[in-house]
Amino acid sequence: MPELPEVETVRRGLLPAMEGRRIETAHVNRPDLRWPFPERMAERLSGQRVERLRRRSKYILADLSGGETLIVHLGMSGRMTVSGVKLGRFHVDHPAPGKHDHVVLEMQGGARVTFNDPRRFGAMDLAPTEALEDHRLLRDIGPEPLGNHFDESYLVARLKGRMVPIKTALLDQKVVAGLGNIYVCEVLHRAGIDPRRKAGRISEARIAALVPLVRVVLEEAIAAGGSSLKDYRQADGAMGYFQHGFRVYDREGARCPAEGCEGEIGRIVQAGRSTFWCASCQK
Repeated sequence: MPELPEVETVRRGLLPAMEGRRIETAHVNRPDLRWPFPERMAERLSGQRVERLRRRSKYILADLSGGETLIVHLGMSGRMTVSGVKLGRFHVDHPAPGKHDHVVLEMQGGARVTFNDPRRFGAMDLAPTEALEDHRLLRDIGPEPLGNHFDESYLVARLKGRMVPIKTALLDQKVVAGLGNIYVCEVLHRAGIDPRRKAGRISEARIAALVPLVRVVLEEAIAAGGSSLKDYRQADGAMGYFQHGFRVYDREGARCPAEGCEGEIGRIVQAGRSTFWCASCQK
């Protein structure tokens, strides 16, 4: 599932085609994805100007001129791609309609934004912009890890006394928004922390040191266009490249890249998810 860097990369790729432009026509080609689409979604989108395109956790939010916000979640295999405009140095022609093109937005200026989702775990909803923070998908999400509210004192206080593994605690979207399996594995390796250790038994200094590491890893991933392992693509259809810089994720059996460490990357399962780590240098 795309994590914060992938969603942020898609948002940035959509900006030139969407922000400040009108949705001339919206086509909704099925009644649902993970959940039913809102009533009259095509009608409610058509003619609306996208005033602002932003991100909250793993959701893309398009604030519309009519006072509603389109909420988009990519799910497991969802892609939002742009065609019919120049992206970088190249003009991307409109492709032939695809079997899994479930929502298509014809934008002012000739661009087309297509939401394609073969597995249909993605989701879209419309909600009043002024009440967006109370939406069921967004109301319980913690602070953005690249924002000012996520700092050392916050994380120390939030994890104090928690007797769950540190990896589980960092994956909790109520603690911090947008972190997923890949980037938590990478952060904990850089921090030298055993992913199995109880969060409340890690020193405050080591918890505080996680904050800048989270930011560095996420910023590096965004700069690389995210990580493409299976389905994820950027808005122009290109792959992300951060997977080539993984230190531990999906590298079971490889030598640990930490300076001075002679261990190798192992794999365990935590809460049904693979955790990649080095038992020699993560304590």
